[in-house]
Amino acid sequence: MNPGNIQRKARLIHAASVTALFGNVFLAGVKIILGLKAGSLAVVGDGIDSSVDVLIAIMTLIIARVISRPADEGHPWGHGRAETLATAVLGGLLFFAGAQLILNSAGNLIQRTALKIPTPLALTATLVSIGGKILLAWSQYLFGKKADSPMLRANAKNMTSDVLLSTGVLAGLGLSYWLDLESADAVMAILVGLWVIKSAVGILMEVNLELMDGSGGAEPYQAVFDAVRSVEGAGNPHRTRMRRIAGLWDIDIDIEVKPGLTVLEAHRIAQQVEKAIKERVEGVYDIVVHIEPAGNQEDEGYGLTEG
Repeated sequence: MNPGNIQRKARLIHAASVTALFGNVFLAGVKIILGLKAGSLAVVGDGIDSSVDVLIAIMTLIIARVISRPADEGHPWGHGRAETLATAVLGGLLFFAGAQLILNSAGNLIQRTALKIPTPLALTATLVSIGGKILLAWSQYLFGKKADSPMLRANAKNMTSDVLLSTGVLAGLGLSYWLDLESADAVMAILVGLWVIKSAVGILMEVNLELMDGSGGAEPYQAVFDAVRSVEGAGNPHRTRMRRIAGLWDIDIDIEVKPGLTVLEAHRIAQQVEKAIKERVEGVYDIVVHIEPAGNQEDEGYGLTEG
């Protein structure tokens, strides 16, 4: 991939991380301070959840520096996989937060812990949290789309889950106060926790696909095969392998050319194939095109062939 694209991606991740860092520091402070003053453990817990987001923002700042490093002897492919590992950590933290919320809420239901009616400060803190998290989720999604970053998209999902978390806290407080339902807050928290876990599982499955060098379907391969067919002199695309590195495509492909071509002529065809693939497949990290003489059949145990 062009070093300029790597630097651009690193700058976008850095900007997204700074936005998330300061936004979550503000929201965590508001919820913890007002939650304590209002006597609402639910709001304080929501603030602690935002504190986890502060740690995530710090982590993404570090990752932005790591992936911007050029390839070296120890990492000839570059440092893009650091983002994949960070995304896995993010999914794990999200899963833990959801599970902890469910366990604590279930414990309160079993013990029939009485819900203390909070002052209006708790409602104010929760409304501020909902508005702030919506803005943060929207910003992380836009940054993630521009940078084609699975880590930022995962963080946007995390922020969206936080909106639901704060909404659940608000609904639980309202039901408990107006309908005198002591268990409403705990039940709502369990439902929100299940949603958080669902989001975490989705993130971890996406990371697993990348770590296992999966493509997610046949559509990307078809775009590559179409690209080969558009180049005169190139035929029989086979042993094609596509994998993601930090959201970008690493592509290996074998093609056949006429046996009588010179090395220079075959090389030019390979260059045209590479250019055609980049025009049809968005976000290409690297392409390796292997030339074979037409009619040279080999046993191949991996890669895909058209049809």
